[in-house]
Amino acid sequence: MAIHRKRFRVEEAIVGEMPSPEMIEEAAPMHSEIMAELRAIRAQMAKGITPAPLSGSAAMAAIDASTAQELTDARTMLETYRAQIEQCEKLKVELDLIHDAIDRTKREIATLHGKSFDGGEMAKVNGELGAVVGGTEQATQQILEAAESIDQAASAMSKVQSADQQKRLADDIQERVISIFEACNFQDLTGQRISKVMGTMKFIEQHINAMMDIWGGVDAIKSHVPAQVDTRSDDDKLLNGPKLAGDVGHASQDDIDALFD
Repeated sequence: MAIHRKRFRVEEAIVGEMPSPEMIEEAAPMHSEIMAELRAIRAQMAKGITPAPLSGSAAMAAIDASTAQELTDARTMLETYRAQIEQCEKLKVELDLIHDAIDRTKREIATLHGKSFDGGEMAKVNGELGAVVGGTEQATQQILEAAESIDQAASAMSKVQSADQQKRLADDIQERVISIFEACNFQDLTGQRISKVMGTMKFIEQHINAMMDIWGGVDAIKSHVPAQVDTRSDDDKLLNGPKLAGDVGHASQDDIDALFD
């Protein structure tokens, strides 16, 4: 058992307050643990292998090799980026060409829509064609009526003996002939109306040809034209309408006569 000695005030003033033996005894185990841990750390460090430091030349060589590898990788990456940029530039040129073609096509379509396909212009074309049909029909009717009247007057003239009646019939025939001449004037009006329609059709054709040229011309578009399939049946296949002089398939009178031989 520890004996507690009384300390004098002089000792406390000179030395200061000293730790009591109980405090020293309590701190001893903690000190032992700390020292044990330090010894264990030293033992572990002694067992480990410490790499030998590189010399100056070896360190520089290692740094140079690493730098060279990084430079090679950077150059390879740069070449890859350059190739990609070239491809992007080529793609941009192609896209610009497509954009220009689409823009020009839109302008052509806008021109057609504004000057040909709008309601006023197409109504005018329909009106002109309707007038051609109506004028032709009216002139044909007038010519047929005049020819019928002339035939009747000629038949009556051969039966009458009176000079006055013959003169009246002759005047009637002459009047009908003049009516036929007047009816034939429809050709002039019809030609003028058809010329207007043809002008509109040529305007449309020019802009359609311009759009075809934008996309490579007729030859480039032919490959995209779908095959034409005749869906008509029976007698409808024979109704092709009148042919032009240059069309094939005309039947001459000799061909017709050969059918009855």
